[in-house]
Amino acid sequence: MKRIIECIPNISEGRDKAKIQAIAAVVETVPGVMLLDVDPGASTNRTVITFAGEPEAVCDAAFLLMQKAAELIDMRQHTGEHPRQGATDVCPLVPIAGVSNDECVALARGLAARVGNDLGIPVYCYEYAALTPERANLAHCRKGEYEAIEKITTTEWKPDFGPNVLNDQVRKSGITTIGAREFLVAYNVNLNTTSTRRANAIAFDIREAGRVLTDPQTGKNLIGDDGEPLRQPGTLKSVKGIGWYIAEYGIAQLSLNLTNIRETPVHIAFEEAVKKANERGIRVTGSELVGLIPKQSLLDAADYYLQKQERSLGISEKEKMKIAVKSLGLDDLAPFKVEEKVIEYIIDAKLNQGSSLVRLSLVDFADETSSESPAPGGGSVSAYVGALGVSLGTMVANLSAHKRGWDDRWEEFSQWAEMGMKFQRELLWLVDEDTRSFNKIMEAFGLPKSSEQEKQARTAAIEEASKYAMEIPLRTAQVAFESLQVMKAMVEQGNPNSVTDAGVGAMCARTAVLGAIMNVRINASGIKDKEFTERLLNQALELEGQAELAESEVRAMVASKMQ
Repeated sequence: MKRIIECIPNISEGRDKAKIQAIAAVVETVPGVMLLDVDPGASTNRTVITFAGEPEAVCDAAFLLMQKAAELIDMRQHTGEHPRQGATDVCPLVPIAGVSNDECVALARGLAARVGNDLGIPVYCYEYAALTPERANLAHCRKGEYEAIEKITTTEWKPDFGPNVLNDQVRKSGITTIGAREFLVAYNVNLNTTSTRRANAIAFDIREAGRVLTDPQTGKNLIGDDGEPLRQPGTLKSVKGIGWYIAEYGIAQLSLNLTNIRETPVHIAFEEAVKKANERGIRVTGSELVGLIPKQSLLDAADYYLQKQERSLGISEKEKMKIAVKSLGLDDLAPFKVEEKVIEYIIDAKLNQGSSLVRLSLVDFADETSSESPAPGGGSVSAYVGALGVSLGTMVANLSAHKRGWDDRWEEFSQWAEMGMKFQRELLWLVDEDTRSFNKIMEAFGLPKSSEQEKQARTAAIEEASKYAMEIPLRTAQVAFESLQVMKAMVEQGNPNSVTDAGVGAMCARTAVLGAIMNVRINASGIKDKEFTERLLNQALELEGQAELAESEVRAMVASKMQ
């Protein structure tokens, strides 16, 4: 598995395009780092920059970005709606794949030390990387904002790294806060009002910290026994928020930070905002995403709204994205392009540029298959035929879920459709993986063989690649066989008008099994580990018989239904 972390520095410049571009551009000078998104805001005078890659490379890119930001941004001249205290105001590291939170903490602290020592910028560490408990909270670290920069000279506010004296360089760069955290979604909810005060009231209703309680007679804050102001908590956990007016849109917004989207998902935050706004006579018109969002957040939102509508959840990811965008009103202020806002889509596109078969059109896939190139071959085509087969079974499940008079059965068919989509996703992955497994063999054969050591390494690589090229089509056969249960269930229980579609799906699944097993057998011939090949060939033989029997049963049921 690749080791990937994400970095989301927020710089205090959202208006000067030349400066923003110059700062963001340094990210791509570091090999192995992908610039994913640059999201400026004129009213906030702040830009959220997102990039990802190998951990050490990402830290190098973050360092260069903070260096360039300190060079081009003068905090002495900065104004904007968003709280801030530095040219690079905040710089969090987030684990994405193959990296633990503890590793991100070590990386963040190492980066903070480097920025403080080499760039002479005062740095506080926050969230998981905090060196003292009170500094875990970003709002605490940013207390007083840039205007309180003199605080670094005090014992209480001495930076974790970097200078604690004020000079022209520090006054220009301000303070940077570096941390490690969970994936944070910066999420704005649009209101049909221009009142910042009313927007703030709704934000206080929602955010976890709630609002400070005051004496109705004097208007002064009520103080608890511990000397701290008494608070009325908000309704949502792991949510920070304020209200503000955005001149470029001419509306007020709730500016929310969802710091743990497992605890409070985006759709729950949106629904609570709608509820609390309604209670105050205000209407939510939509929402806005700042930066990127994990794919699962939008899929969860789509499932939430599909369930409310009593509709099948077993639909394509593309359709779910449309439902999430419309339900949350993410296109209220501007077109929302999921390929540019969903982090997994951006990373996947950058990692697999020009190498994915499943992204080809039907015509291009057929042309690529018919070309003189040996891949894609029978293994990839078998996986694709299997994906088409289970897609037909899933279609019947969705038609059944929406059939007039069957309203009380929508959940039953939704579950079958969801199962079908799971099989479809894996089979589509196997289309590309079968070709990749073949390419691994070709790469192994291309290894040098000048010395005895090189020959041994080459032989071992060929053996491992050949084993993998046998395992992948066997997996295709297993998944295609398992998918037959969807088609069988739809012939037995589904919409009778679509029984032949399920039958065709079953025949496709059988073809996928038999075709994949041919590839299992042919790839066994070059493997020296005969115990390994015998075990996989026995599994293949058993699958072949089971698929033949299951498909013949489905065809018999289809024939019976048609009569």
